[in-house]
Parts: sequence; structure tokens; C-alpha cells
Amino acid sequence: MSLRALYDVPAPAKLNLFLHIVGRRADGYHLLQSPFVLIDWADTLHFERREDGGLRRHDLGPALPEDDLCLRAARALQSASGTALGADISIAKQVPWGAGMGGGSSDAATTLLALNHLWGLRWPRARLAALALPLGADVPFFVGGDNAFVEGIGERLTPIDWPQADYAVVKTPQSIATREIFGHPALVRDTEPVILAGSSGEAGRSRVPPEWMQGDLLAFGRNDLQPAAENSCPEVAQAARWLEARYGNSRMTGSGSAYFARVGTDSKVGTGGPPMATWPADELPPGWAGRMCRSLVQHPLRGWAD
Repeated sequence: MSLRALYDVPAPAKLNLFLHIVGRRADGYHLLQSPFVLIDWADTLHFERREDGGLRRHDLGPALPEDDLCLRAARALQSASGTALGADISIAKQVPWGAGMGGGSSDAATTLLALNHLWGLRWPRARLAALALPLGADVPFFVGGDNAFVEGIGERLTPIDWPQADYAVVKTPQSIATREIFGHPALVRDTEPVILAGSSGEAGRSRVPPEWMQGDLLAFGRNDLQPAAENSCPEVAQAARWLEARYGNSRMTGSGSAYFARVGTDSKVGTGGPPMATWPADELPPGWAGRMCRSLVQHPLRGWAD
């Protein structure tokens, strides 16, 4: 029997453990290297099949842009597959936008995976990934389903085994346009490329070199976008200072404006049990968004396109 609906479908966010800009293509696109790690801060989407081919989005929280990545992803899959089916897509938004956590891209990837399932297309992951890249540089990662070392403009993914860890993630009220960051004169565009070394013994997977993380500190690399972001909007750096004071480390994710800190066993949160959903109300500064997050071994929908 064909599916009529899919409810409570997750779209997890990600962190860039570091983000290096290693060059620039002739067409202006920046070439990056970055380990992307999935976390348990997620949006929730619901999909109901339509027989009339219509595509409608319903916002269950804050209003989203009229033509967001979810609708664009749905149209792309509908057009490429030639299906006569449509869908009502409802989004309960939890991941803050303008944060560098890939919330919109993750929603688009979940839409591709869910509609592939709901419409009975049975497309393999590689075919969905071909639709993903034109939607946005982060979308192929979320379609891929694994924590990954991402290169190029987002199209080259090497799955990595990353030890599960807890991260404190915060975002100030300010957001910064990605285009503004990539066009900033302070942006470094010639960081020396990293060679991904080591093998886990499993075909197609690599282990991150152990020096990439030591103890509770993010000991390797940097986010090349962070100086430009802080120069453009100094207020976002408050998050770095707030995390440093509590956990001794911090780094911006993506193009900002969210920051994260590795939370270790010697901190007040620790890694021995489920992470707290939020900080106490009187600890997180007014207007900030934040959660204690745990990294995911793989995307919750990893098996939906195998």
C-alpha cells in the first residue's frame, strides 16, 4: 500500500569543526575544506501526499520566506521525476536561521529524502545528491547521511567516523548575510589544504587524525570566516567570549552567527548522560538561542535512500 503521509521527520543541524578556504574558482565560488558533524538540534517536518500535484508549505512556528529551500527542493524532485503527485509540507522550525548551522539546507535535504519515499520514487542517494547541489552548498552533505569531510564547493564528501561528543551551541540575536562574509576584504582565501589521512578499515571511510581534537579544546584549524564575521558584526563575538568563560574553547560554525564549544567530562555538563536541552533561563543572555547538543553518528534518515 502506498504511503499517504510521513510525520515527525527530523532535519538535524550541523557544526563545522573547522572551515578553511583553500582557494577560489574562476567563477568566484570559494573552495573549502571542513569537517561537518551532525547534531541533535533539529527541525521537524510533516509530509502529506497530494494527488493534484500541488506543493504547499505550512509554517508551524515562525514564518519562513515565501519560496524557501523546501519548496525549491520539492519542485526540483517533482520536475526531474515527472511525478504527478504533490505534497503539503509542514515545518516546525527549531534551528535558528542565519546561524551557519545549515537549518534551511537540512530542511531541503529532508524534503528530498522524504518525498522520494512518500512518492514511491526509490531514487538512489547519488541521484538525489545531483539535485541537491544546485539548491545550496550544504544540501549534499545532509542528503549524504554521514558526518563528512567536505571539500570543493560542497560536492566532495568523504564520510568520517567522529567520536560522539557534547557541544554547547549559542547564537546572539544578530545574523550576518553569507554573501557579505564571503565578500569581506578580511577573508583569508589561501589556507594550506589539509590532507585527510588514516583509514578506519571500512571501505570508503576515513578516520579524522587524532590531533584534530585534543581533550576539551578544538585544537586544530580555525574558521576562516570568523574574523570577517566579527569585523562585520562585532556583537556576534560576544558568544565566543561567553563560551570561552564557561568551557575554555569556542569557534564559529559556518558563516555564523552561531558559536559552539566542545563540552568535556571535566565541565559542569559532562558527557556521561543525555545532554541538557537548554541552559537555565537565568543563564542564557536575553534574546540568545542556545542548546546543549550531542553529535550524531549518522543522519536519522540515513537508510531512506539506500
